[in-house]
Amino acid sequence: MYRVKFEIFEGPLDLLLYLIKKQEVDIYQVNISDLATQFLEYIDMMRMLDIEIAGEFLVMAATLLYIKSRELLPVNQRAVDEQDPDELEIDPKWELIKKLLEYKRFKDAALELQKLEAQQEQVYTRESKFQESDTSPQPLMPFQASIFDLLTALNAVLKRFQTRIQDAEIIADEVSITEKIEFILETLKQQPVVLFSALFEHMNSRMHIVATFLALLELIRTGHVKAIQHQPFGEIQIHRGPNFNQLEPEFVTGHQTTN
Repeated sequence: MYRVKFEIFEGPLDLLLYLIKKQEVDIYQVNISDLATQFLEYIDMMRMLDIEIAGEFLVMAATLLYIKSRELLPVNQRAVDEQDPDELEIDPKWELIKKLLEYKRFKDAALELQKLEAQQEQVYTRESKFQESDTSPQPLMPFQASIFDLLTALNAVLKRFQTRIQDAEIIADEVSITEKIEFILETLKQQPVVLFSALFEHMNSRMHIVATFLALLELIRTGHVKAIQHQPFGEIQIHRGPNFNQLEPEFVTGHQTTN
């Protein structure tokens, strides 16, 4: 299978915060057992796509499984374990929650700084020099979808077409990543924006869906397309990227097939 060279800038804490936000629960109230299950599902999806996984994700997976195993112990057995001096020193669940809270504060602070910088740029533009600053709430700006958003969208596509995929899996199918890259580019030549889900509308083979997703990741990586959302967990739109019109012949011919 073609190995995606898509660099994942987000780490395991980003994925955990993403899952918690998706559940709409407080960090203190999070169910570690459910969180571990969902975390492993994303790891499995990345493995299925042959995306390179950083070691930190595997360490976090092991940590979550350890915490989950502790929580599954009978109450009386847990009480015995907690008498162990080593267990009294560090509660792994609380340590994880503290890490998440600290990381969330860091991310929130960084986001606020970005917002302030954007506001300052607007205030000091030549057009607004002599205008009163607008203090009304600003609409949420479109933002780049993360790898986790893309994996969530892919999972929804796979589930939606599950029956048709199972029927099609009986026949071995070789799919060209090159053809899928050309398909996405041709689609965006016809229209500047297309919904993520629309790319997979007429596909009834798992390999065609996976190959299209891998092609999309490659085009995002090279800046030929952008994956945009207008609200958290909203529908993903695929836009032409800054390099859309700079496609080199070698870019397309250098890709492999999935089978």
